Amino acid sequence: MNLVILHGRVARDIEIRTTPGGKRYCRFPVAVDRPKNKDGEKKADFPMVLAWERTADFLEKYFSKGKEILVTGKIQTGSYEKDDGTKVYTTDVVADRIEFAGSKPKGENAPANEEEVGDDDIPF
Repeated sequence: MNLVILHGRVARDIEIRTTPGGKRYCRFPVAVDRPKNKDGEKKADFPMVLAWERTADFLEKYFSKGKEILVTGKIQTGSYEKDDGTKVYTTDVVADRIEFAGSKPKGENAPANEEEVGDDDIPF
């Protein structure tokens, strides 16, 4: 089974690109925290996420650098040859599903179908 779930932050603004055949896509890193080591030091990994067509459009519209994200997808490896003849190997997480994660930053408007509820509004 080839299943990957990432929870992290978008590490670079989303940019839509187009293949020579006309398909839209974006490729960007997600900063995924590792558990603290015994010295309390924090580190992160930066797996690359690849999204196509409507998923890429969604990402460009709603996500930017620093936004928390949940990605579900699969690992895909590949390779290409650079202009100087060296071979480059790639490993990407091809996104099947993208979700918002974390809390909404203060000051952002709630979508029309959501209602803000304060502590005083809770009946218990």
